[in-house]
Amino acid sequence: MKKLLLLVPFALALGACTPTQQGAAIGGASGAAIGSLVAGDKVEGAIVGGAVGTIAGALIGRSQEGSNQCIYRDEYGRRYTAACPRGY
Repeated sequence: MKKLLLLVPFALALGACTPTQQGAAIGGASGAAIGSLVAGDKVEGAIVGGAVGTIAGALIGRSQEGSNQCIYRDEYGRRYTAACPRGY
């Protein structure tokens, strides 16, 4: 069971697209797992830990993305990164 809990954050990260989404997925799952283990009330600890982990992970992931870079899709569905429009 514990091995399954360790694999869940990595499986979620594989399905995410950007570093911000990857950070949020890993942070949320890790925060929920740690919160449920540390808190007296497992459900409340998982909720609070998941929320804090998601926010922290998203902020960390966002800092790893290129500055002023946006992700676009072309007509074939392929993703590419380019400068964001002015004022974005």
